Amino acid sequence: MMLIGIFFFALNDALGKWLIATYSVGQLLLVRSVAGLVFLAPFIRREGRAAFANAPRPLIQWLRPVFSTFEVACFYWALAYMPLADVMTFYLAGPIYVTAVSPFLLRERIGWRRWLAVLAGFLGVMIALNPSAQSLTPASMVALAGSFSFSILMICTRLVRGTSDIVLVTTQTAGALAFGAVAAPMTWVALSWGDGALLVLLGVTAMIAHVCINRALKLAPASVVVPYQYTTIVWAILLGYIFFGDIPGAAMLTGAAVIIAAGIYIFIRERTQAEPVTFADPP
Repeated sequence: MMLIGIFFFALNDALGKWLIATYSVGQLLLVRSVAGLVFLAPFIRREGRAAFANAPRPLIQWLRPVFSTFEVACFYWALAYMPLADVMTFYLAGPIYVTAVSPFLLRERIGWRRWLAVLAGFLGVMIALNPSAQSLTPASMVALAGSFSFSILMICTRLVRGTSDIVLVTTQTAGALAFGAVAAPMTWVALSWGDGALLVLLGVTAMIAHVCINRALKLAPASVVVPYQYTTIVWAILLGYIFFGDIPGAAMLTGAAVIIAAGIYIFIRERTQAEPVTFADPP
């Protein structure tokens, strides 16, 4: 279930890269969110209004859609100018950022081994970024900002981890819908039937991925299934090559390998220390 969910997220991202060449971020988020909410409607009805009204920590519940919408908007905007695998590599560093800020926002104690892993993860980001006058583009900065917002989203999710999965996914989708409803009319492009179907598919694939990943986390321990999230880079490279002819450079592949190694080590160490594990769905 986890591998299927990660595949559908990668497929969603590839669809997004294809469509962002024609449609604005606002329009993508609007149509994707409408399709997603239609898909979620039976689950929302089953959950009932009380699940939303009684969700814990209301302020955090409101902040989650803000960070979620910002990070997914950054993700799609960066996709318009960067290869799929490159953008995904920056987002894989999200769990490393979570560990780095946990002592300050969650008051969690981080040992020296995990601090070394955090530093290794940042090194991986720098290798992937390959900083130079040519590589420090606005798109790469947007991708970095989005990946950091993704990490804050994961922290918010940790703070409200007792909330129903349907409530969490619905509020995230509603936040993107609100942004799209405001931004889309400014840059609206008439939809063809084919692109309209792909935009709807964009929302459906995201919701299928959410359901599969949530089900995987209920069927098996997190320590078993969460590391499979890193297979997303395999799909990103493969889909990027098939549909867009993207070939990742040596620096990007090396940086991705360092980031993945650091992330897996942090995850294993957290399990060893019996601390809460954070997992949030990719864009």
